Amino acid sequence: MEKEIIVINGTGGSGKDTFVSFASKYAKVFNFSSIDKVKEVARIIGWNGAKTEKDRKFLSDLKSLTTKYNDMAFNSIKEAVDNFKVSNDEIMFIHIREPEEIQRAVLAFNAKTLLVKRDGLENITSNYSDASVENYNYDFIIKNDTLENLEEQARNLIKSLNIT
Repeated sequence: MEKEIIVINGTGGSGKDTFVSFASKYAKVFNFSSIDKVKEVARIIGWNGAKTEKDRKFLSDLKSLTTKYNDMAFNSIKEAVDNFKVSNDEIMFIHIREPEEIQRAVLAFNAKTLLVKRDGLENITSNYSDASVENYNYDFIIKNDTLENLEEQARNLIKSLNIT
């Protein structure tokens, strides 16, 4: 079975999770976020799960600190990729915001990249991670204008990857 890894990105509210949900109708999907381990640490030290500008900056800064300290987020991605490779899943979506981390994943896992865009959303600029979303040359750009169109684009992407 052919397996594909796609790094997915987009500003908050752009429809990344909805896109992945639609993709899962057409292929077996493994969904992972590079910030999951960071969120675990953040909860231990008092983060309540909110996504205010202050919270987003805190998570971005914490990811940066843990990356410098022990590369926690990328190591968790490597572990997830290893689990994906032995699973029955066909496509893995890895949510990553930072351009240099996206590039690491592309090189390490032969990943493709996808940006989900939605008109009318303000770019989040309160932190490095969110402010850098569009600073990468993505393989695929998906425009989220209607749910029907988003699902069609998910189906077309899966079809183009020839994984099923």
